[in-house]
Amino acid sequence: MATTAESTGGAKRAGDTHSPESFVTPSGIEIPAVATSAMVDPAGIGDPGQAPYTRGIFADGFRGRKWTMRQYSGFGSAEESNARYRFLLEQGQTGLSVALDLPTQCGYDPTDPIAIAEVGKVGVSLSNLAEMEILFRDIDLAAISTSFTINGTAAIILAMYMAAADKAGVPRSALTGTIQNDILKEYVARGTWIFPVKPSMRLVADSILFANEQAPRFNAISIAGAHVRDAGCTAVEEIAYTLSNAVAYVDELVRRGGDIDRFARRLSFFFYVHMDFFEEIAKFRAARRLWAKLVTERFGAQDEKSALFRFGVVCGGSSLTAAQPLNNVVRVGIENMAAVLGGAQSIFTCAYDEAFQIPTEQSAELALRTQQIVAEESGIANTVDPLGGSYFVEYLTDQMEAGIVAIMDDIDRVGGAVQAIEDGYIQMRIARTAHRKKARTDAGERVVVGVNKYRRDNEEANIGEVFRLDPAMRDTVIERYNAIRDQRDNAAVERSLARLGQAARNDGENIMPFLVDCCHAYATVGEMVGELKSHWGEFEEPPLAG
Repeated sequence: MATTAESTGGAKRAGDTHSPESFVTPSGIEIPAVATSAMVDPAGIGDPGQAPYTRGIFADGFRGRKWTMRQYSGFGSAEESNARYRFLLEQGQTGLSVALDLPTQCGYDPTDPIAIAEVGKVGVSLSNLAEMEILFRDIDLAAISTSFTINGTAAIILAMYMAAADKAGVPRSALTGTIQNDILKEYVARGTWIFPVKPSMRLVADSILFANEQAPRFNAISIAGAHVRDAGCTAVEEIAYTLSNAVAYVDELVRRGGDIDRFARRLSFFFYVHMDFFEEIAKFRAARRLWAKLVTERFGAQDEKSALFRFGVVCGGSSLTAAQPLNNVVRVGIENMAAVLGGAQSIFTCAYDEAFQIPTEQSAELALRTQQIVAEESGIANTVDPLGGSYFVEYLTDQMEAGIVAIMDDIDRVGGAVQAIEDGYIQMRIARTAHRKKARTDAGERVVVGVNKYRRDNEEANIGEVFRLDPAMRDTVIERYNAIRDQRDNAAVERSLARLGQAARNDGENIMPFLVDCCHAYATVGEMVGELKSHWGEFEEPPLAG
């Protein structure tokens, strides 16, 4: 089958400066000048809402319900973030996405010397249940879907959210939303890990199984390709690493007694959308089809809902630039359309200034309006999978799937995702891809408008409105932290932490009820993490595989 630009025929036009090497996707898939029916296997297309789900998991697409619109938001104190959430909800946002600061992500309290300089900088400080209660003040937890971007301390934050619902009189069964809780990608892409791999996997599995029982509408994991993509890998690698991690989580859940047809329907995924429009659409179609095959053929799921690939996306990430930042509005608009055409259930649109600061209220509103314009004015969601049957899109979907399977086979050959991470194998693969991408950008082979092309001489940065954190914010956070510790029943805290430690030593016990009890006693994130560290230790990075 001919797939190269030269082999598809057609005379080259005068003035065409493209080289054959330029007609490939960022993942290296050759792009035909003209796609034909001979390049497509019609058996893999199917209908929307029907296996193999290439065309989407719902028969009516977005006709029945639009995607959930979120804005990733959180900064400073719980009061400041609560005000931003209520503003966004008033502007028509349909779900919340909570950004947490680095101390909370890494398991440190705000008074810890290692953490104090980072309190509230890249997200909201959330050290104990009192802060969670303030964060959602005047927001009905039963009526709003909430997403938490958190990993090493995800089980603790989920326990805290459940405790906040308990305090507010909201049944846990009414809670909807997602907590990222994907620790494997932390070891290869972000670095906000805490515990070694195996106890971390236990913590993830325990939180999923507990949520299945206590909060059956809540997705207790969002297996994330987003961060490996931002670390530099291609779209094909993003899906391959994500699905390999998903296989590892399923294996652990089964090992801990989970039923695939019970927990699989609450597994969700999370990705970034970057700028190669058709490749991004194709990666979601390929992932959806491949996941259905994995769940049914590899794990033997019988319930059709187990095979549904449900995912959220962020439009932006590392595709945004600090140079000529208003260009990011266009980038996010294009990525938003790719996400819709790819069938995302939840979409976050980054603000144009997110490449260099916490978004201002104005830029956050514009990012939300981008989604609303796409949803309400473009007509893009009026028919289900409008690109289905496109020779090029179906060809690209097939090529993406083949590339994903090849990488997953490589990971299986080295012992699976957990072993590959512990050995540094995946980390090295990502590093190599990132290096090649940067080299191409530096050489101008990969065009980034406003960065390496179409810049004016002596161009000065024009970033617009500057976001500034309240300088008194950190003092407010620390004062309230100290007040909570003074006011709580410290004997009850010690008892809850002791029971948590006992559970940590017993691999056969689900640890989540003990975390919830600690949260109700107003134990802090740092105290709970410290107790678990005393039994499990900390992760040590391996040398990168050669």
